Amino acid sequence: MTARASILSFDYALLRAVPRVDRGEQVNVGALLYCPGADFLGAAIHVDADRLRMLDPDIDVDMVAAALDAIRAICAGDPAAGRAGAGTRGARFGWLTAPRSTVIQTSAVHGGLTTDPAAELKRLMGRLVH
Repeated sequence: MTARASILSFDYALLRAVPRVDRGEQVNVGALLYCPGADFLGAAIHVDADRLRMLDPDIDVDMVAAALDAIRAICAGDPAAGRAGAGTRGARFGWLTAPRSTVIQTSAVHGGLTTDPAAELKRLMGRLVH
């Protein structure tokens, strides 16, 4: 008899770069995935500098990358992330997905089912970001 993998619920949100907040144009640059059943919170990131520059030739790509690195640190619970990285995984996901009017924003939160949260994050990146 083969053991079946547990089916787990997860929530995810896309990370979006909005070079000119006043215009609202955006480029998907990553994804967040939170799966409480697997005690998993992860961020995957892919910045396409050329796509960003099509929306704003003067965009500071290094600043965008630094902001996304901070999101990774928060997901990892890295002490360098300060108070934002100190809470539970669920609290960190909630903080990261809270609406804001900055260059890095998140989509609405969506849900799904998976047996492998890390593989699901990779799948979402391939389908929605790359």
